[in-house]
Amino acid sequence: MEVIAEVDQWQSELESVFARVADRFARADLRRRMRDYVRGLLAPIERKNGWQLAEWAGHRDPAGLQHLLNGARWDADAVRDDVRDYVAERLGPGGVLIIDDTGFIKKGTTSAGVGRQYTGTSGKIDNCQIGVFAAYATGSGRALVDRELYLPKSWTSDRDRCRAAKIPDEREFATKGELARDIVRRCLAAGLPAAWVTADEAYGQDWHFRRLLEQRGVGYVVAVPKSQQIKSLAGMWRIDQLIEEAPSDAWQRLSCGNGAKGPRVYDWAAAKLPANLVFDPDPPTHHRWVMARRSLSDPGETAYYLAYVPVGIEIADLARIAGSRWAIEECFQAAKNECGLDEYEVRRYTGWYRHITLAMLAHAFLAALAAQADGGARGAAETDQPSPRSPWQKSGACWTLSCRTPGPTRTDVFMP
Repeated sequence: MEVIAEVDQWQSELESVFARVADRFARADLRRRMRDYVRGLLAPIERKNGWQLAEWAGHRDPAGLQHLLNGARWDADAVRDDVRDYVAERLGPGGVLIIDDTGFIKKGTTSAGVGRQYTGTSGKIDNCQIGVFAAYATGSGRALVDRELYLPKSWTSDRDRCRAAKIPDEREFATKGELARDIVRRCLAAGLPAAWVTADEAYGQDWHFRRLLEQRGVGYVVAVPKSQQIKSLAGMWRIDQLIEEAPSDAWQRLSCGNGAKGPRVYDWAAAKLPANLVFDPDPPTHHRWVMARRSLSDPGETAYYLAYVPVGIEIADLARIAGSRWAIEECFQAAKNECGLDEYEVRRYTGWYRHITLAMLAHAFLAALAAQADGGARGAAETDQPSPRSPWQKSGACWTLSCRTPGPTRTDVFMP
């Protein structure tokens, strides 16, 4: 009986997902094909390409499903909005919006945006397409909520090549960082209830990305390279040199969340930067922090972060937000392994967005089921202060970066 109840719950939730997006497909035959396609992406098929999806759905050939992706009239961005709203509803408020990209290894030169470029998927320069994505994660689960296809300059500078791949004439070159900022603006404008944003150093080192979040009052904890420059009233340093000056008792052993083998524990050091008199209200509502994470097994392995967080947040909270970035890697793995995110055979620009969006819909459904199943269960002592020559100063229960000399009459713009 429990198995029957579970199957009934599965069917009921899937029907609710289809009902949510049904109006995006004006014709009944398109709605049927969409349902067949998504069901196929969720099915235990060895490879989720056109022929195998068509055979699983009982179609004579893949022409109908190919038409759904390449020729039919429907708006993939509208379905994307439905996916985002569905994820927010099922996973709840107060989560983390995570930005990252992933590669799709491809052969040939005709798939929109394909080229030889570095991808973390293979860990090397490969012939691939790159998609910039956002995931939303809460204690109840995580799911992909937005996507953009990165087009290298070798594509956007060749309009004939773009037209052959059905790339709109208005689509111009945009860096991955610019695509990420567009995604963040879209998610926040739509009311996605994210309390935080996190990203790896490819996006975290972009001052425009961080400033966008500050202007919208959204907290962030983002990775940055060790060469990141820190400028403030306290001085100017490379972030790795600044962390080297941290006193031993500034380091705390904290978990940044659970992994496959239990809590992921590291040593963490963090210090508040002085308020910026140009950007910040008086009194400030948020503080900027520098932070580092050090491996227990290899102390020479250190990651660096910048943060912008509400007043009163503690280091344990910063570590938790920094650790949540791995949720998007889990989304990529699950969406590729279980929903065919990377198994498409489309070459045109529109087809890429349509397949990726329907795969995100399938993955969001699985995330909602998991959230229902577990009910959302997933998910230093005072010492002497360091020498006055160090910028690291103890202030109450936390460390701050203090001026080496009497404060100037004005502040430089904070641009780490």
